[in-house]
Amino acid sequence: MPNVGAIIVGTGSFVPEKRLTNDDLSKMVETNDEWIVQRTGIRERRIAGTGESTATLASHAATRALKAASLEAKDLDLILCATISAEMVFPSTACFVAASLGLDSTPAMDVGAACSGFIYALDTGAAFVKAERYRNVMVIGAETLSRITDYTDRGSCILFGDGAGAVILQPSADRNRGLIYSSLHADGHGWDLLHCDPGSRHPIDANMVAGRQQFMKIKGREVYKFAVTRFEELIENAMRACELSADQVKLIVPHQVNQRIIDSAMEKLGLPAEKAFVNIAKYGNTSAASIPIALDEAVREGKLKQGDVVIFVAFGGGLTWANAVVRM
Repeated sequence: MPNVGAIIVGTGSFVPEKRLTNDDLSKMVETNDEWIVQRTGIRERRIAGTGESTATLASHAATRALKAASLEAKDLDLILCATISAEMVFPSTACFVAASLGLDSTPAMDVGAACSGFIYALDTGAAFVKAERYRNVMVIGAETLSRITDYTDRGSCILFGDGAGAVILQPSADRNRGLIYSSLHADGHGWDLLHCDPGSRHPIDANMVAGRQQFMKIKGREVYKFAVTRFEELIENAMRACELSADQVKLIVPHQVNQRIIDSAMEKLGLPAEKAFVNIAKYGNTSAASIPIALDEAVREGKLKQGDVVIFVAFGGGLTWANAVVRM
């Protein structure tokens, strides 16, 4: 057993100013506001503008998390950034964030687990803290999914948005505070349900671009079934592992994948809908950024206080799925 726990001492988030509403999309593809809201719960999403990128969004969120934790960038011992829409193929987005914060030797790396990425990165950061390797660890989830979205595909372009969220982890003498449980899972056999082709298997060439194969592809019906099942399993697993009753869980902060998926799972679990913190109507699906953005909003809105228990659940391309239990 580790001698210390890993607690969250600061949160921050940032989204671009530009809004892409359902009405805007209806001018681009055959769709309408009512159809999108009914099937997804999304009303608008934020889109990175000129001069904005995954690293710039991440840096803004990181700066806000530092302020919330009353820390300076030089205090950081490690930066982890979860993303599938990296600044470049390499270097890592985390390296760009570190440079933007004025750091020149702090270790920094990316974590790629799609929509489950933030929990994967959180678990990794907490492991460093609990091992007493690092004291101040920045964990970021950041995406500019608009850059890999096909805006001629009505089935997928309605879903995704851009944004970033961040938390800072520190050690605590109380092992019952902070990240008290997590589980990570993956099954690569289901890669084709949600993927983006460019890479060593399919290098970008003229034929790929001509066929618009450089954008994300999603099999919506199959992903929906997978997500509903995993959502229920992950919450049940977290509550059972930590011996938590529904009354002891203050909030469930899920990956903001689809309002119908969240509502369906909460109903099947017999949990009140208001126990799930949902902001998908404003931001859409921001992949690895969705949980830290939602967490930061919940904190700023006073929905979480010291001692409250929150459960994170996520599922995404890989296929990956993960959960975490945090005592604030």
